[in-house]
Parts: sequence; C-alpha cells; structure tokens
Amino acid sequence: MTRILVVEDEPGIALGLEDDLKMEGYEVETVTDGLAASRRAKETAFDLILLDIMLPGKDGLEVCRELRRHGLRTPILMLTAKTQEAEKVLGLELGADDYVTKPFGTRELRARIKALLRRAAGDEELDCYRFGDVEVDFQRGELRRNGKAIELTPLEFKLLVLFIRRRGRVLSRDRLLTGAWGPDTFASDRIVDNHIANLRKKIEPDPANPRYLLNLRGLGYRFDG
Repeated sequence: MTRILVVEDEPGIALGLEDDLKMEGYEVETVTDGLAASRRAKETAFDLILLDIMLPGKDGLEVCRELRRHGLRTPILMLTAKTQEAEKVLGLELGADDYVTKPFGTRELRARIKALLRRAAGDEELDCYRFGDVEVDFQRGELRRNGKAIELTPLEFKLLVLFIRRRGRVLSRDRLLTGAWGPDTFASDRIVDNHIANLRKKIEPDPANPRYLLNLRGLGYRFDG
C-alpha cells in the first residue's frame, strides 16, 4: 500500500486530508510540526510527503532542505498560501517536486499526488544502476564489480534491488523481510542481518566499514549508493 506522510498543523485541514487520502486507498500518517516531520521521514519509508510550509518547530522549507541534504528522494508536494509566491519558488529550488495553493480542490490534489507517484515509479524503472565500481543489471539479474560478474543468491539480489529502489530511505528489518522474503514470512532479525552482512562482502570496498549499506541502530538499514 502506498504510504503518505501528511505534515499539516491546522487540525481541520489535516483531518480532511487524512480522510480523503484514506478513501483513495492510501496509508496515511499525520504529524503537526516540522521537527516530527523531519524525524518520521528519516526513520520510516514513505512514498510521498505532503508538506505544509507554515509549521511550528521548523517550517516546511527547512524540513525540505534537511531531507534532501540527508539524501531522501521521496517526492515532496508542498502546500502553500496564495501570498507565498516567493516560498513556492524557494521550495522548488530546495528540492520540492510540486506544490498546491490553499485553498485547493481535492480533485486537483489527488491528480498531483498520482502524477508524482507515477513519476517516482518511472524514475525507478531502470535497466542498470551503478555505484562505486558496482553495476546492477536488473534485466539480467546480475551484479558486476569492475566488469566481473559476482554471484548473488536470489534473496541477496532481491534485497539489493529493494535498497536501490528505496535509496536514501531508512528501511526497517520488518520492511526488508516483507519486501524480499514476502509478507507472510516469519523470520528473525538475525536472518536479515546475516544476509546483509553477506551482501556487504560483495558490494562494499571494505565490508567492515560499509560505505553504502549503513546500519542505523534501532531503526534498520539505509542504502547510500
């Protein structure tokens, strides 16, 4: 299910957005300030962030700037007021993908969300992906380092593809189990850790000091390749 983070401090607007998006079939989480938005976006994988500019704690522009500097590529749709023309431009320059102006119609918002999700999905439909001396060929199901084929198990390849398609996002062990093993799998966290340790041996210049597959204690793993 597509997951959307709604960041809006006006209770009426936040509730309306949450109800409408849930009716459209999205899984929705709502936060009401910029500090919480930044934290949740870093620790949980969302497919889209609906981000108001005027927020307590940290405004939406700063949240957007921080998430992009963090390496997060999640589509960001900003909510702006009619008088915030300069903020619209600045938001796009900071890495926002689109914006809607308050008051907005639900049909327009739904259309913009769907367009961004389609665009993001299209960005992920790659034939090959390269990082460092590694090349991942999605069509052939192969991994090469410096042009030499490296054997991966099917689960290792599934994990690597999942990381690449969610690069820059923190993925919990539960999310990795669901994505690579399947939704009905019952396995321990240690199984995930063991497979990632083996994967590091095949993609990292120094597996003991990983550069690409990073462990975030208490949260999960993030791929920065």
